[in-house]
Amino acid sequence: MTGVPRLVVAAPASGSGKTTVATGLMAALAARGLRVAPFKVGPDYIDPGYHTLAAGRPGRNLDPWLTGEDRVTPLFLHGSTGCDIAVVEGVMGLFDGRGEGDFASTAHVARLLGAPVVLVVDAGKQSRSVAALVHGFATFDSRVRVAGVVLNRLGSARHEELCRAALEETGVPVLGAVHRDDAVMTPSRHLGLVPAAERLPAAVSAVDRLGALVAGSCDLDGLVRLAATASPLTGQPWDPSDGHEPGERRVVAVAGGAAFTFGYAEHVEMLAATGAEVAVFDPVRDESLPEGASALVVGGGFPEVYAAELSANERLRAEVAAFPGAVAAECAGLLYLCEELDGRPMCGRVPGVGRMTDRLTLGYRDAVAVRDTLLTRQGERLRGHEFHRTTITRGGEPVFRWRGGADGAGDARLTASYLHLHWAGAPHLARRLLAYAEPSSRSPSIAR
Repeated sequence: MTGVPRLVVAAPASGSGKTTVATGLMAALAARGLRVAPFKVGPDYIDPGYHTLAAGRPGRNLDPWLTGEDRVTPLFLHGSTGCDIAVVEGVMGLFDGRGEGDFASTAHVARLLGAPVVLVVDAGKQSRSVAALVHGFATFDSRVRVAGVVLNRLGSARHEELCRAALEETGVPVLGAVHRDDAVMTPSRHLGLVPAAERLPAAVSAVDRLGALVAGSCDLDGLVRLAATASPLTGQPWDPSDGHEPGERRVVAVAGGAAFTFGYAEHVEMLAATGAEVAVFDPVRDESLPEGASALVVGGGFPEVYAAELSANERLRAEVAAFPGAVAAECAGLLYLCEELDGRPMCGRVPGVGRMTDRLTLGYRDAVAVRDTLLTRQGERLRGHEFHRTTITRGGEPVFRWRGGADGAGDARLTASYLHLHWAGAPHLARRLLAYAEPSSRSPSIAR
């Protein structure tokens, strides 16, 4: 299997405009009638929401740290099946990875995919210097092919002319020139862009404007031709069932709505592939869990923004607190299960009080499970990611420890933690959730 034509949209640093260009490119290509597969390097949940609107297909993440680098290509092949072209938005600067090396960087993923890189350069406040910058990035690592440049935030036609002339000396072609346009700004808050699911239909209009902007300022034909130069890929697409036959039908309730927008598409696919019926509910609006639910998944999002609404839904909070089935919660889910969040009552399923802070907690975690819970077994290692500005005050033994930190709460039918985990990198997590959620389960025994 060679894989679809593909390219990686990267940048020298965060804030250069790669989300604008990548999302706009996805929308512009889709408007041409192409079937576009959208991807994001790293653990980010917010950008893929905009990618989904742009491409009309689920935005997916490619993260060598969370899933292992051996699964990056299979996950890519799975997510791009049936598509004409794939656009992969990078993370941070092109070579910025975990720690001192470039592991899990955009460059790392570009190498794994054999994909050419289009570098989005913020040309504001410079002209000829863009050539030095592009030359450095193009020659820094011979294994990474920087094959095109999109100039962003140009101030005038003369500014564009100067930058184009300077870049001719580098041999890297200019495939786009985007001038400053405040009309395409997307609102942000404490963890980045406001998720698309929270601002429909405004997000749809924003994506349409990005598509028109890129279509009018970039060489779409040249970008499509560049994507076709990607190296052939070997291997098979990732299999959501992971070789396991479907079992008895069980209903897994998955939190959604405006407060819980963080989730990987593969999680739902894994549950469905092994026989589960996934039922999405909104803890802000729905007063009861989906009928017949034997498991509950509450992922990430912004409960601090919707604390008043979540707290006001007393009937659902009481049902969640008394829920007898399996419960897996991450970050926002952990906060929702606590006793209080910013002084407002929550579900009380997990002892502890959460509150908003000014401090950003962000980074990959190499976690060790220190005790058995629904999803964990003592001594196991799991790779996760933290991304929040909240903290929880609670006692008791944590579920996870890592260098400099500890976190989590749980028992035989619960695992709740700040850690975001990607189940494609640890498929046994989904199996354990479903094992407890079997209709025949009656006691909180630990499935090994």
